[in-house]
Amino acid sequence: MPDEHSAFSLGDFELQSSAVLPGAQLAYKTYGELNENRDNVVVLPTFYTGSHLRNEGFFGTGRAIDPARHYVVSINLFGNGISSSPSNTPAPFNAASFPDITLYDNIRAQYRLLTEELGVNSIALVTGWSMAGCQSFQWGAQYPDFVNAILPFCASAKTSEHNIVFLEGVKAALQSDAVYADGNYTSPPVKGLKAFGRVYAGWAFSQTFYREQMYRLQGFDSAEALLQDWEQDHLDWDANDLLCKLKTWQQGDISANDLYQNDFKAALNAIKAETIVIVCDNDLYFRPEDNQIEIEHIIGGELRIYESPWGHCVASPGNDPEFQHYLDQAISELLDN
Repeated sequence: MPDEHSAFSLGDFELQSSAVLPGAQLAYKTYGELNENRDNVVVLPTFYTGSHLRNEGFFGTGRAIDPARHYVVSINLFGNGISSSPSNTPAPFNAASFPDITLYDNIRAQYRLLTEELGVNSIALVTGWSMAGCQSFQWGAQYPDFVNAILPFCASAKTSEHNIVFLEGVKAALQSDAVYADGNYTSPPVKGLKAFGRVYAGWAFSQTFYREQMYRLQGFDSAEALLQDWEQDHLDWDANDLLCKLKTWQQGDISANDLYQNDFKAALNAIKAETIVIVCDNDLYFRPEDNQIEIEHIIGGELRIYESPWGHCVASPGNDPEFQHYLDQAISELLDN
């Protein structure tokens, strides 16, 4: 079946940097029907290597998020190759010349989609994994009167320094390929993309995951087989798209805007949405210690720590069925309220 998603035209979209992205497009897909009050809306932004299709693993018939009851809006992140990205934007703003995009830019575009195109009055819940969770935090701070609940999982409201350093490592692996040519490549930098995938795999799972050879649960007979799979997976990505989103991730900070003037505590305190944050105890990107600091400044916010050797990838649909149940339980609590 063909992928039937929609695109919202933002026109010449002014970014937080004051640069203008001409003819900006925000790709999305909806599931279910908007109710009479236009408030049964669940927003699912996409994660780093995600898409609206991969978000389908977080909802379904009989689950906490169910299109029979909710109007699900799955929105692609700028830079993911479906919404406006280095790989699909015409010159002179393509490839390495694509402008920097922040989470603030993404959420402002998503707000326009919901209000101007879809006629939404309020959001019942914004939730998501990893960078999608970071967008959930951003929604709560950026539009506090529009969002009733947020549930970020394996994410943070501000990218930690350690997380930034990790991302510098995968970026360096990719950019070291001579074919990359400072982003002006004429053919894919295959060696760099493979190196990116190999380094990434070392952080996506925990030390216990590898010690106990849990990759066998995914059908791999060795760690090397898993690494080769991650190499091949990243060959499907445009290098500039990966780096565009990586910079967005590194700049993640809900207070880095005119609303809060880099006052992180004030931005957290401004979140009115009922908030549950879920983190994995073995997540090497988003540490429980960082979320604990954040939750102390979100009024009524709750932090829940899920214990699993799967690390950051505990939330990837299909890896840990118990996590799916744990997540759905928390989502149900928020939506029932």
